[in-house]
Parts: sequence; structure tokens; C-alpha cells
Amino acid sequence: MNKTLIATLLVSTFAVLSLSACSDHGHEHAADGRHSPAAGHGHDHGPGGEKITHFTDKTELFVEFPRLVVGEKSAFAAHLTQLADFKALATGTVSVILSGGGQPDEVFSTRAPTQPGIFRPEAEPRLAGQRELEIEVVTAAFTVRHRLGPVTIYPDRKSADALAAEHEEGGIGFTKEQQWKVDFATAEVTRHAIRPAIAATGTLRARPDGEALLTAPMSGQVQPSGTFPHLGQVVKKGDILAYLSPRLGGDTDLASLQANARKAGVALDLSARERARMEELFKDEAVPEKRVLTARAAEASARAELDAAQGRLGQYGGSAGGVPLRAPASGIIADVRVSPGAFAQEGSLLFHIVDRRMLWLELRVSESESARLAAPSGASFRVEGIEKSFDIVPGRNGRLIATGGAIDTATRTVPVLFEFPLPDERLRVGMAVKAEVYSGAAREVIAVPGSAVIDESGVPHVFVMTGGESFERRPVRVGTREGDWVEIVEGLEPGQRVVSRGAYLVKLAATKTGEIGHGHAH
Repeated sequence: MNKTLIATLLVSTFAVLSLSACSDHGHEHAADGRHSPAAGHGHDHGPGGEKITHFTDKTELFVEFPRLVVGEKSAFAAHLTQLADFKALATGTVSVILSGGGQPDEVFSTRAPTQPGIFRPEAEPRLAGQRELEIEVVTAAFTVRHRLGPVTIYPDRKSADALAAEHEEGGIGFTKEQQWKVDFATAEVTRHAIRPAIAATGTLRARPDGEALLTAPMSGQVQPSGTFPHLGQVVKKGDILAYLSPRLGGDTDLASLQANARKAGVALDLSARERARMEELFKDEAVPEKRVLTARAAEASARAELDAAQGRLGQYGGSAGGVPLRAPASGIIADVRVSPGAFAQEGSLLFHIVDRRMLWLELRVSESESARLAAPSGASFRVEGIEKSFDIVPGRNGRLIATGGAIDTATRTVPVLFEFPLPDERLRVGMAVKAEVYSGAAREVIAVPGSAVIDESGVPHVFVMTGGESFERRPVRVGTREGDWVEIVEGLEPGQRVVSRGAYLVKLAATKTGEIGHGHAH
């Protein structure tokens, strides 16, 4: 699928979500995520509405409410997002708690959302003055409190409206309803230990003793030994996978080989008896020594004939099944190249067995970077089709096998080999990987998930969360990448939050807000 088609589909998706989630215009957003007055925004909160965005370890709260007045009912629009999956909180009890100021606590609760994620408790304060505002969320799984800081309770509406609304900074609107319906998440900008990395490409391999190719020891017909082996079947070393019935020359068949072996056995038994009889007679001086020597020679010849007959029969397997084809290693069957009853030529591949419990990561580092490979301290790699990266930390979940001492003249690269236990069943032997080899000590830097950084005409950007439903495009300068983390050299500060999943949809929102509108009614 080309980039133009992907972009078209994303635009269509965003338009549908916007139209379904947003029904009015002019819904502006706070710029700092704290107490911010807001002008008309679809909730009929008047000229002095408040907007607050706050996080706990379990939930994100984006709440909108009018200035609070003694004796007046004020509806809170509390948008609650579960941080485990960034989806709407569907059940629970939400309470607005006013405390402090030397006055009794006042609690106003609602036991269910008006729609998934949006709870609307109504507060009717009885006491004027400065109070502390908390919103408590109680579910079957957890209880958290969002401590939102001081809030003023006005004695009358005239006093509340007398305070002029502050001007709000603009931003890119992306409502909670839109966020909940797509693959969306935010992440906090933090300080993270990142190691210098060297880009590399490579392949996943089985260990040398964890991979086996079972070939036909001779030409013949392959016969099942019960259920015929199949892809993904787990086998143990020594298990009989099938039988190979060799093609015999001339009129020779299995029955004649078996008969010859039995005849050779009978001849050996007779010659052994004759040799024993001659030795007894020789003791009694009834026969000359020459007769004993002749009997011994005859026994030796019969034994040789039996060994040869048994060897020929053994090549056929010693039974009607044929030569047993045994698994040379434990693991799973990764390839089956033959069908039951098929004729196989000597040396042809029949079964491929791999043991994935321990894998080798064989990487290739370019010649220009090879000087930095003095002491690799680990690696991280990705494969197509799996979003997350896989880290190898020697001493914890893997080990460094070797670093090549010579440049490959064909590829102008140096090999680096790591061993590690299988971390994900989706990984397959032979997969191509894009990797980073770590070299040098870690250093603490400002970092964000790599998925938060998008490229716009060659300039890396992130979308900074300025409020629960507002975002700002921010150019950044990136540094070292380690696994899922990217160093931000310039443009962000710790504590800010950036869009880590769904950044492209926020980018579309920046262009589509004017056409579709980004307000919403609750």
C-alpha cells in the first residue's frame, strides 16, 4: 500500500471520527493543562469556565466546569481516560470534593457516566471562599484522587462574572471522543539512560546445535511411521519421523535379504558346532591339528557371511518399514520437503528442524563504524510486522558470542554475534532485522518514545499536549536512538507530554480543524 493511499485512508478516518464526535464549533482549549478560564465552548459555562488536565498513575482527567457560585448547581464535564490503554473509563463513581478553608468537606457524586468516559457530577456549594478541589474516581479495580489545587467559590453570580476571562492560547483541537476511538496515547517527556548506538542489519539464526537438515541417506521411497511429520510439530532428538524404503538392485527384495541373513545365521551355528567338536577330538588326539584349524576358518568365514547379510538387511531397516529416519536434534519442524510415498534421491532434503529456544542474532556493521566496536554492550533489533523492539543485554537476557576481527571484502562489514532466549513466539529463524549495537557507557538524556517523533519535510516534530484536548506542533532536534527511545537534544523539557501513538492523526487534525470543527457537545 503506497503512502498516498495510506494518507487518504487516514484522512477519511479522521473525518468520520470528527463528524461523529464533534457537533459544534469554537471549543477552545487550555494551553497549560491547569486552571485556565475558557470562553464559549459548547458546555454553556459562561465567560469564566475552568479547564484542568491532571494525571495519576491510573487515569487522565480532563475536566471542564463553570465558575462555582454558592447555591448554584454547576455541572462538571469530567473526561476520564484509563492510562493502561488510553480508552474511555466506562464505569465507576466520580465525586467532586471541596475541602479546606477551615470549613467542612462538601462532596458531590455521580455513579455512572452519561456516555463512556464522560462523568457529569453536579456541585452546589454552600460555602464561599477559597477551597481545595479534588476529583475522586472509584472503580471495581482501583481508587484514585486527582488533587487539582485551589478553586474560588463566589458568593454570587455577579461576583463570578465580574472577573474577566483570560485570553487562551490557540492549539490543535483533538477531542477526547476522537482520542478514545483511535489508537492514541501520550507519554511523559522524561530523563532516560541512553547508550551510544551503531546502526546494523542482520538475520535471526538458530544456534549451530539447534538446527538440523535431515537428508535421504540413500535413494528410496519415504513411508510414514504413523502420523506423517508436519510444519510446527515438536520433535525430540531420536524420534522416528518416517521410514525410507531403499531401491534394491536386480531381483533383490526385502524377503530375500531376510532369508540370506537367516541362512548365514544357520551356517554360522553349524560351523561353530563343528569347530567345537574338532577341538574336543583334538584333545583326545583323535584328529590332527589341521582339522581344528580348518574348522576354525570355516566358522570365521560363516561369521563374516552373517555380518555381511545383516549389514545389507540393516541398510533396509531390518523391517518391512525400511530405514528409520530419526530426528537429529530436538525442536520444531520448520520445513517438510517430501510427501508420504514420494521417492527421494540420495542426499535430498527431507525435513528441516530448528530449536528456537535460544537464537543467534547475526549483525553486520559497516566498515566505517567498525572502530567503535571495541566492546559492544548489547543490541536492540526490530523486525517487519512487530512494532516493539527487542533488547539484548549481556548478563541479563543474552550474551555476546563474538565480534569479527576482519572486514568482509564483499560486503565491507564486520559481523557481530549475540545469543539470546526467544522473547516472542512471532520471531522466526531467517528473519531480517534492523538493529543497533550499543557501545560505550550510558548517559542520561531527555528522551521520548520513538513513535512520538514524525518527519515533516526532513524536520523531526512532536505534538506536545497543552491541554486535555489541545496540542501544539513542536520541531525538535534528535540525538541518539536506543530501542524504543529517542534522545531529544532541543525542543522539549521533562514533565511535558507528547503524543506517542496517533501523532499522524493529530497532524491531520491541524489541517482539518477549520473544515470540520473541533468542538463537541456533551
